[in-house]
Amino acid sequence: MLENPRHQRVFIPVQVQRNLLVISAYINGRGPYNFLLDTGVAMSILTSNTLADSLGLRHGEQLRIVGAGGGDTGLLAYQADSVRISMPGVVASRMSWVVLADNLLDLSGFVGTRIHGIIGSELFRSFVVTLLVEEGRIELTNPAAYRAPRGRRWTSLPLSLERNKAYITTPVQLNDTLTMPLKLVLDTGASHALSLELDSNPHLVGPAQRLPTDLGRGLSGIVRGYLGRVPKLRLGRYELRSVLTSYPEAGDVHRRIDVPRNGNVGYELLKRFTTVIDYPHQRLLLRPNMRFRDAFEHDMCGIDLLATGTDYRRFLVLRVMPDSPAALAGLRVDDELISINLLPASAYSLTELSRIMHSQDGRTLFLVLRRADGELLSTTLRLKRQI
Repeated sequence: MLENPRHQRVFIPVQVQRNLLVISAYINGRGPYNFLLDTGVAMSILTSNTLADSLGLRHGEQLRIVGAGGGDTGLLAYQADSVRISMPGVVASRMSWVVLADNLLDLSGFVGTRIHGIIGSELFRSFVVTLLVEEGRIELTNPAAYRAPRGRRWTSLPLSLERNKAYITTPVQLNDTLTMPLKLVLDTGASHALSLELDSNPHLVGPAQRLPTDLGRGLSGIVRGYLGRVPKLRLGRYELRSVLTSYPEAGDVHRRIDVPRNGNVGYELLKRFTTVIDYPHQRLLLRPNMRFRDAFEHDMCGIDLLATGTDYRRFLVLRVMPDSPAALAGLRVDDELISINLLPASAYSLTELSRIMHSQDGRTLFLVLRRADGELLSTTLRLKRQI
């Protein structure tokens, strides 16, 4: 709820790190702590039981969390009730949180800044949420006082709310001859544009051109599959073309059988709009912004980096994709990136390095790396659009 009943809206600062939304909040009056803002998670999650114990959170019902990724058994967790969460102008005094028994996700290393957990759909159920990321903030509005923006550039899509998640159904052109209406989870906690689960419908077909790769990290581990493109995706009156699309392996996706869906849309797509997520009125409002016509690009390097160190400015090679530019340049798992184009790697954030690796087909990068045995390697890497 809004702390001041005379106010109808508040603004909360937001950062974008690795194509994910990060906001700060206080727990039981202590903090601030950093959280991913994720409509794809039904309950909020604290990733450290050590932090939970220091905050005096009660150990409640034992849980097992199962999500996308290679894990078969899920993550052990427990429920903590009556948790007080506050942000500037907003307070929730009796929230229920899931606390992971072990901090196995290492969200901080993958995002490149300290992350303490995930704030899920509770925030969206209580307010109309406008993502004003270009301004570095989000707007939370009392649903009773909200008035939808007017103007020809705005478009509205209905949201269906099931099991505390929001879904849109929208036409997706899969190839030259097949267009289907697909039910997609609205997922601000996914850094990709579009993900399709081919086993969700026997008529769904994958692209002829595909790139086998690790697609990212879910609650249960690395999500494997391949990348491709769909020719078109429609959102209201707007069409997006040549949309980079993830196709996870069926065994790496755990769907809730009581809410059938065909995939999800993530922040890489939503960031092309000023976005209003309106759970109370069951609608998604979109207006194109200056990024609307940006091309959808994948990493042109072929490595995953993990940020380490006290300030997350030390970068280790976590994976090298076979036959990628990184593999051809001789990079190996556990190499440490020392410099890039004659500047120390520590001068960059993980987000900035990710932008460089997505930047331009044919761009040449000069890298210095330190091997696990201490040996230094100098190499030239040429970025290549692989899909």
